[in-house]
Amino acid sequence: MQYLSARRNPNAAGRCPVRGYPVACVDLSRQLTWVQKGRKVVFGPVPIRSGRAGYRTRAGWHKVYWRHKNHWSTLYNTPMPYAQFFSGGQAFHGVYGSLHTTVGSRGCVNLTVPDARRLWSVLKQGDRVFVWGRRPGT
Repeated sequence: MQYLSARRNPNAAGRCPVRGYPVACVDLSRQLTWVQKGRKVVFGPVPIRSGRAGYRTRAGWHKVYWRHKNHWSTLYNTPMPYAQFFSGGQAFHGVYGSLHTTVGSRGCVNLTVPDARRLWSVLKQGDRVFVWGRRPGT
């Protein structure tokens, strides 16, 4: 039920700053992300999987500094489709398989591949990202 109410008003917690430019909002506590411009939601909200214990997704303000549509992580030897990096190697990116696992990412914000593809079309390099909260269990 929490997800349904978040779909109606994703900023119900009032934590994502309202700005005149696009802000990618990452609510770690609810494991949701969306993009808003002013008070208008232009993408999402969609479910995510964020960093596990020991690899937390960093909270605070960030900027999308690099994007790579067909990225391959040489560090973890895994595909990262529609990768949009925003904080020292942490990125939004798609994952193959389910997001709904008890194990989190290594700091990235994982989305389904279709959601990552849609987010790719909304964000651009230089856009702002605001992350807050804490993944349950970390």
